[in-house]
Amino acid sequence: MSPTSLVLDFGNTQLKAALFANKKIVEKFVFHVEDALTTIEKILILHAPKKSILSSVIHHPIEIETLLQEKTKCTILDHHTRLPFLNAYGSPETLGNDRLACVAALSQLFPGENSLAISVGTCVTYNFLAKNNAFRGGAITPGIHMRLLSMHEHTDKLPLVTREGHLALLGYDTESSMRSGAINGITAEIDGMIEQFESQYGKINCVLTGGDATFFESRLKNKIFADTHFLFKGLYAILEKNN
Repeated sequence: MSPTSLVLDFGNTQLKAALFANKKIVEKFVFHVEDALTTIEKILILHAPKKSILSSVIHHPIEIETLLQEKTKCTILDHHTRLPFLNAYGSPETLGNDRLACVAALSQLFPGENSLAISVGTCVTYNFLAKNNAFRGGAITPGIHMRLLSMHEHTDKLPLVTREGHLALLGYDTESSMRSGAINGITAEIDGMIEQFESQYGKINCVLTGGDATFFESRLKNKIFADTHFLFKGLYAILEKNN
């Protein structure tokens, strides 16, 4: 088997990792922060990857970075990391690693074309890569849980609603009305944002990713390519750029 590379994505909701060989994902892992160090140790022992990249938006144990740097040629993703695209964002030090990874994946999948990566998770992010391979930004809005939680926390009487349950355009009670507003609202937002980008930049390639991507793929009127591994692919592209 060819040498493997380890890609790690520490997000607000989940900690995930993927092993790449021959530019393809050969195995994936999901774990909790309290298990992260022992899980990564096992991966390193069993698979012996030569290279690794860590993207983290949480406060993780520093021992993880030390371990990766000792056992692999490791890249810790931050705003100083070399990228496979021109980062023209106005405040690169505040730019989330997940957005960097999405844009990196766009640069590999659609070189020389206007492209938009929409990541649906804790937040919904819109990340536009111009055909000259420059990234200037996009937009950020709340995700499903954040919208439902905000309605509960910022009112006296609205309940805390989960996304699971009756969903229709016409909510028949308070709970279903809140669910309709959050989920159908995001659906309409994504369709509307795609139309706005296309009205300004012409026909663009769109990719839907993130933890809730499959939840929205069938609901959108715009035909959109969904790839739940898109962030991993972007991190792998950044890793290759730095080796």
